[in-house]
Formats: sequence, C-alpha cells, structure tokens
Amino acid sequence: MTHAYPTPDAPLKIGTRGSPLALAQAYETRRRLMAAFDLPEAAFEVVVIHTTGDDRALIDADRPLKEIGNKGLFTKEIEEAMLDGRIDIAVHSMKDMPTEQPEGLVLDCNLPREDTRDAFVSINYRSISDLPKGAVVGTSSLRRKAQLLNRRPDLEVVEFRGNVQTRLKKLEDGVAEATFLAMAGLNRLGMDGVPKTAIPTNEMLNAVAQGAIGIERRADDMRAKEMLDAIHDAETGQRLAAERAFLGALDGSCETPIAALATLDGDTLTLRGEILRTDGSEAESDQMSGPVSDGPALGIKLAEELLSRVGDDFFDWK
Repeated sequence: MTHAYPTPDAPLKIGTRGSPLALAQAYETRRRLMAAFDLPEAAFEVVVIHTTGDDRALIDADRPLKEIGNKGLFTKEIEEAMLDGRIDIAVHSMKDMPTEQPEGLVLDCNLPREDTRDAFVSINYRSISDLPKGAVVGTSSLRRKAQLLNRRPDLEVVEFRGNVQTRLKKLEDGVAEATFLAMAGLNRLGMDGVPKTAIPTNEMLNAVAQGAIGIERRADDMRAKEMLDAIHDAETGQRLAAERAFLGALDGSCETPIAALATLDGDTLTLRGEILRTDGSEAESDQMSGPVSDGPALGIKLAEELLSRVGDDFFDWK
C-alpha cells in the first residue's frame, strides 16, 4: 500500500540531537529520503531535541556519563517526542542506542555504515605507542579507558567530554596529550584537518554499532515504515543484529567496557568481541563465524563463551 508522502505544507518531522554530527546525520537521512521519493527539501522538517547527555554544564565539568545515567542518555527525550507525536522519525548514532526500544517504537532502518575505527587524536603524537610513560589521555568512554589501561597501564586516563572543537581546545590547553574520537564522525563532518590517526581494530576494537546511523519510528506508522524501508541498508542491519545481540546478552549499554565488530564475507558473518574490567586489569576476547542469518544467535553464543571465562565480579560497572 502506498501512503500519502510528506509535502511542504505537511512535512515529515525528523527528530535529532543538536550537535553538528547529529545534524549531519539527520541531513543525510533527509537527502536519502528526498532522492528515494523525489521530494523537495521543504517536505521535511528537522526538529532539534535537547537530551540529558547534551547538558552543557555537565559537559564542561567533564562529568562521567555513568554518573548521569547510562541507557537512553542520548535518546530518552527524543523517543518521548516521537511517542507523543511531535516528531515522525528519529535519527540516532546506533552506538548510543539501548538494545531494547520503548513499547510502541521500532528501530529497523540503518544507513550504510561508515568507518568503524577509533581515531587517535593528538597534537604531538601519532599513536598510542608513541605516548611517553605516564602521559595523560582524555576520554569519556569506559571501553576506551579500559582498553588503554589494559594495553598501557602506565597511562593516566582522565574524563574528557565535548564536541571535536572542545576536545581540541583541551589538548591545546594541555589538559591531556591525546584523546579519541570515532573516525565515522570525523568523516561525516569532513574534518580532514583534525590531527588524527585511525587505530586498527586489532589494536582497539570499536564500540558495538560504531559508525552506523539508525532511524527509529512508531510501530504503527506504516507511511514511515514504507519510506524507511526504501533507504535501509541490509548489510549494515545484518552486522548490527549480531553486534547488538552480543551487547544485549551481556546486559551492556553504550557506556560499558564492551567492544564488538561483525564483518561479512559473502554469506558468512564473523563476529569479534571483547569484554574488559573497567580498570583494564583483565580482558577476554574471541571471535566466531557462521551464516549471516545466524548473526543474532552468534552474538549470544559469543557473549556466553566470554562470560564463561570470567568471575561473577568481572562486570564491576553493573
């Protein structure tokens, strides 16, 4: 069934956070919908919604995200706006998304995935191994902190939040020698001038769903479903299904020391996963392969395998 498409007089409302990256992702979604349905830009309205995780005072104070609240930190207010009809769809960074959606909402559209790697960002150094003993490194990610301390326990890791410009200013001010960003975000923002080096995933495995955009809708909105189906990237969806099943089986969120990456080779999916203690003192990793259709089951199986190797107190962040 074909539904009436949005018009300038009755635009489709796209909800998003207000950061430069979030807006870039919303504009990419708009461009793809415009092209798929031959619609003018005015048939879409980008609606900026402030979330708890965007609180400027908390960012400036470098408050750890885990102190503010983990799951839904960057999504709760946006999802509430969709449930009460203020917006029609919501564009998210998939690595921010809890593994379960609120009742009445569906997350089944992904745009083609960007680079999944982390970027090492420093004015004076080119890689983690180049950092001098005892160097101060800034990150707000528990995963990156745990991975760093596991590989380089001599480093001092401090809380470090803010957008790209804020973090670069902190580096210039000597708050830290280095920090980390996602290559995907830098690419989407066209920030070629940032002093960065992509970190191979065998050195620092990325966050679950890093580099992927997800678009959420109301479960009963069939027009939104039809439109989003037209721009969904099936390969990205298959990879994320395995990674998010792994995360879900570990009861993780976007702010836990868990990493995973699924890759496809024809009809075969390979999933790599890693879990760490928050202090980096212990890490377990492994990988499994199987048919693409078994991706979610593979994610659960890999999670169970890693859990079988550690004690009950391993996840001290719970």
